[in-house]
Amino acid sequence: MAKILICDDDKALNASVVDILRSERHTVEAVFDGESAVELIETYDYDILVLDVMLPGMNGKEVCREARRAGKKCAILMLTGQSDVNQKIDGLDAGADDYLAKPFDWRELVARIRALLRRNTEGYTNSQVVVGNIILDFEARKVMQEGKEIHLTPKEFSLLEFMMRNKGRVFNANTLIARVWPADEETSAEMIRSHIKNLRKKLDQEGLPSIFRTVHKVGYVVDDATSNK
Repeated sequence: MAKILICDDDKALNASVVDILRSERHTVEAVFDGESAVELIETYDYDILVLDVMLPGMNGKEVCREARRAGKKCAILMLTGQSDVNQKIDGLDAGADDYLAKPFDWRELVARIRALLRRNTEGYTNSQVVVGNIILDFEARKVMQEGKEIHLTPKEFSLLEFMMRNKGRVFNANTLIARVWPADEETSAEMIRSHIKNLRKKLDQEGLPSIFRTVHKVGYVVDDATSNK
């Protein structure tokens, strides 16, 4: 699961990309112009930006530059209908990580998103991320623990994946809501606590440390050897 921002003024293409990536269980938000993209990028943290090069007003390369000037480390995939090598070089020099030419096969888009996630996330081995004795398979949408599949709800899976991909980092409830839940879906700090509690019930093993830790008055963290407080 990644938090992804799509910026393309082709509304039909934009909607199709949103549907495709949401079907892959990503949290996806969409805008149609560069200025709106910059406003969101300055306010929220995204894992991946998908930017069309040709946008009204501020173009995709300018959005890319603004994201890098703001210190954003997210991966950036540029969409272009142009085959001009110089255009691609300009985009890469602006801070983009990859290019995808239009029209594209949705399977290639999904594959490039996965590749960018692997490149930007510690702990990924092919399609998996591992913490302790828990293996989360991104592509198969499975969680395995000592050879046994652990069945999670879609939200539990997304929350666990985000925290495992960011092993060792402490997140408060509001940050988890912003990074895992779509902006148009209501949730609360109490719901986050409930999801964490349910994950502990499903994943904690008697006599072994939990991968979850609650940092008093701060938030939650996942790492290899914590206490199950």
